[in-house]
Amino acid sequence: MASRAGPPLRRRRALLPLAVLSCLQLAASQLSSTRPLPRPAATATVPLEEVGGGVARRACTYTVEIKTSCSSPRASPDAVSLAFGDAYQNEVYAARVSPAYGFERCARDTFRVSGPCGYGVCYLYLRRSGGVGWTPEWVRVYEPASATPSTFYFGDPLPNGVWYGLDRCLRRPAAGAGASPYAAARASQ
Repeated sequence: MASRAGPPLRRRRALLPLAVLSCLQLAASQLSSTRPLPRPAATATVPLEEVGGGVARRACTYTVEIKTSCSSPRASPDAVSLAFGDAYQNEVYAARVSPAYGFERCARDTFRVSGPCGYGVCYLYLRRSGGVGWTPEWVRVYEPASATPSTFYFGDPLPNGVWYGLDRCLRRPAAGAGASPYAAARASQ
């Protein structure tokens, strides 16, 4: 009985580079499919901020308007933190957005917050720290590149020391599947 030893050595040598090339092409096609979408320019001249690893991102200034509910305590000196962003992990975090004399019942307060440029704010979280309590009615985020603000409605008293908010993002890219909406806020505490 004759035994088969496989293809001749010359044919095996030709198959090895072909197999390596196929693997590289497959890996390259998978990498290109997970790249984030290109970002539109938010303004004509946008400063760059450096993030971890020395990568520069565009920085934008957002206007945040907060309406305190008329059912809120008369004046609340409680500290309020804010985190918002888009589905592409562009997150803006403000450690404290409280007015100098606290949030007053039925009042509107406006703040300017800087962070990475994004497109389409789809989540917003608030965190209150203090003993008085506070009830926001709504929060509006005005993006530099959009005429229409993103409005998030609350109407309930915020719990103390807990991130509380809304996430209306339709999808999150696969590259950031493990990231939480307020990861930057927790990392900086």
